[in-house]
Amino acid sequence: MTLEVKPLNAIVYNQDKVDINEVIAPPYDVISEKYRDELYERSPYNITRLILSSAENPYADASSSFENWLAHDVLVKCDKPVILYVLQKYNLNGKEVTRKGFIARNKIEDFSTKNILPHEFTMSGPKEDRLNLTKACKANFSQIFLVYSDPEKQIENAVDLSGTPFIDVTDDNGVRNVVYKIEDEKTISLIQNVLSDKTALIADGHHRYETAMNYRNFLGVNTGEANYVMSYFTNMDDDLLIYPTHRIITKWVQPYVLLESVKKYFDVKDYTFTGADKLSVKKQFLIDLEKSAQNKISMGLYMKNVNKFYLLSLRENVDAILDEYEVPDVLKTLDLTVLHKVIISKELGFTQEEQMAQDGIKYIKVENEAFDMIDLGKAEASFIMAYPKIEDIKRISEAGYRMPQKSTYFYPKLLSGVVINPLK
Repeated sequence: MTLEVKPLNAIVYNQDKVDINEVIAPPYDVISEKYRDELYERSPYNITRLILSSAENPYADASSSFENWLAHDVLVKCDKPVILYVLQKYNLNGKEVTRKGFIARNKIEDFSTKNILPHEFTMSGPKEDRLNLTKACKANFSQIFLVYSDPEKQIENAVDLSGTPFIDVTDDNGVRNVVYKIEDEKTISLIQNVLSDKTALIADGHHRYETAMNYRNFLGVNTGEANYVMSYFTNMDDDLLIYPTHRIITKWVQPYVLLESVKKYFDVKDYTFTGADKLSVKKQFLIDLEKSAQNKISMGLYMKNVNKFYLLSLRENVDAILDEYEVPDVLKTLDLTVLHKVIISKELGFTQEEQMAQDGIKYIKVENEAFDMIDLGKAEASFIMAYPKIEDIKRISEAGYRMPQKSTYFYPKLLSGVVINPLK
């Protein structure tokens, strides 16, 4: 088992010609049309013009812009192969958190090798879109997000951060991204050696990874640049945080009918609030949810026109509950498996197609938004999920299965515009 990692033949913004603050952007799949317009306005060289062009033929337009920016030294090639080390600093409940990782290339592996493991399912539309962009521009503009395990933290301990950062930029979410160039062969060799016997789990970017596979297959090559893909690597043993994706019911449901359905399977504890103490009650409710989830399948429920939060703790044996469904044992321990099979499908009557299409049900990453949609009357019920455990994701992936749709949210997102990986 070998995971092959190489430095990048990197293309980067020429910071003598552009302000890096004006050209970076989040990944294409979290940019709304309105936000794209805003990013367009910041600079004629914003990376959004490559990753999400608004032109009638976006792929040809991106290719033309890319070539033009290279010709006019807006984008330049680094002098030597490089790995970029990234610190992402942000505030979580008053505490500063720093996620560390690095951007390099890795050899594209078919999932059958078990060197790189997926954990979620993908959809065909985004893959076709990204493949068309790759064919037109012959480059990776965004990274795959890979997670590996190294309890000894060899890379974190070896990287020298005493020099001046190559990039120091704060994004629109208030996340400070500090990027250092690693060019010395000794550190690059250490990184390659540490990763050589690891298994990597795709945390985010499943569509982009499968696009890279499809592009390699389209070219029919086993060597060359297209046999590698740009990825960001982070160590799961370095206090990696994973955020949940909450389930929001937008089609009408009678609150107390839903509550009675839930009580068939869960013990229910309610947290009644008034306007004055709502925030403090909510805070305690979320603390208790995380505590409960350490020991048993637990989730929260918040419903429109009901001044209560509900903590749901699975009462019955999970095997008995899921007995009528063909659920592999390794997936039975997931809160989302129980929620989707028993409550959303069986009790609320959602079909699999409706759940995939988000018809009457939404998947919301931002916790406050899951509560706000109820308060603003935009939804009927919110199922508040506990933080996922990386150990569960790894265990399920290694067993050859994938998590339910929209299970995890790795925050902060990786910036587009830090580096480009050419494929020719």
